[in-house]
Amino acid sequence: MKRLLAAVALLAFPSAALAQTPCLTRAEAEAVTLVALPDIILETGRVCTTLPASSLVRRTSGPFISRYQAEADRAWPTARGAIAKLSDPRVSMLLLQSDYARPLITSLIAPQIVGRVQTSDCGTIDRLMTLLEPLPARNIAGIVVASLQHLKAEKARGTAALREVPDLPVCPAPGR
Repeated sequence: MKRLLAAVALLAFPSAALAQTPCLTRAEAEAVTLVALPDIILETGRVCTTLPASSLVRRTSGPFISRYQAEADRAWPTARGAIAKLSDPRVSMLLLQSDYARPLITSLIAPQIVGRVQTSDCGTIDRLMTLLEPLPARNIAGIVVASLQHLKAEKARGTAALREVPDLPVCPAPGR
């Protein structure tokens, strides 16, 4: 068990030597986003208990979450390659081929993202999800990645309000 946890840690948090690994392409970043979205949505629903049970983010089954799960399944091969690109090669070959890799990775990502959600954010999140719900899941992943690329560029320019934006390994948007 200790070896498995160590492998997951190396996979999720690459060493400083790997910090200079090439950034993820837009397609790779969108695939990772698609794989994580179902768990992020479900985790958000667990945090946002002040929302009505009928809220999109509170639903644990149905067409909305099923659509995201289907896209996550299709995106997994590309996401696995992207994660391997950022991971310790000794770990990626062994762990990423396991049936446990995807649930372990998403169980690490979702709480890190949703852990920043405050109860006061839930109404806004519900409104955004309702507005975005008609779009295909791939479009949502594209919006997330484009937003991260923009925020990363603004952070690099020194925009003070963006100091807390994580330095994600997404390549700069074209034209920047």
